[in-house]
Amino acid sequence: MANRLDELFARKSGGILNVYFTAGHPSLESTPEVILALEKSGVDLIELGMPYSDPMADGPTIQASSQKALANGMTVDKLFEQVVEVRQSSQIPLIMMGYLNQMIQYGKEKFLHRAAEAGIDGLIIPDLPMVLFERDYKNLFDQYSIRKTFLITPETSEDRIKKISRLSKGFVYMVSKSSITGSSTEISDGQKSYFKRIRDMQLPNPTLIGFGIHDKATYQTACDNSNGAIIGSAFIRALEDGENNIEAIVEKFVRSIR
Repeated sequence: MANRLDELFARKSGGILNVYFTAGHPSLESTPEVILALEKSGVDLIELGMPYSDPMADGPTIQASSQKALANGMTVDKLFEQVVEVRQSSQIPLIMMGYLNQMIQYGKEKFLHRAAEAGIDGLIIPDLPMVLFERDYKNLFDQYSIRKTFLITPETSEDRIKKISRLSKGFVYMVSKSSITGSSTEISDGQKSYFKRIRDMQLPNPTLIGFGIHDKATYQTACDNSNGAIIGSAFIRALEDGENNIEAIVEKFVRSIR
């Protein structure tokens, strides 16, 4: 079966907007509503955070949303059930972001089988080392047509970036700075130099820039230097203000970015 991520990047090479939010936040049952509202508002790709008790790559906003989602009762099984529900009316590309321990506890093959069956197109697992992925996971990802995205940072060596690009399927996640998510400062000249360095490498994969993308200006800068942008913390903060009117909040937020 064709992968929706592959289809997205085949038909659209720039201006891609990937929005992240934590599944089960703001309420346990809101995830399908948020997904469908994002699709209706013209978002290209959605990243679903699997709430986790120790999200090491995430800043305070996402950590708090993860804690709330867990308190709401969100589980991996519940998320898969919600994706199945969404797939009855939506074909927007969906990726899940979580941590290796969640896959191990679930059972790695069982997890990938369930993800593929539900309609997930890709995974971001920041703490899954490349060497472990190559040895124990790559064949399973390929078997279930799940795309694996790796992250690069300004400190990532050129050799490692090239290897990441070879192993990544879907896109390469360009972390805009060496920090946790949620920063809302403007993009610096140093970051722009890093973006240019990666662009000049002419990687075979599409790239999306995340961490610190929070408004129209930072989104546009990301799009000028890659295939698009990933926005998470800013969207989660917006959702917190509109739990009772999700569609309107989503529409307003996406309009403020594009």
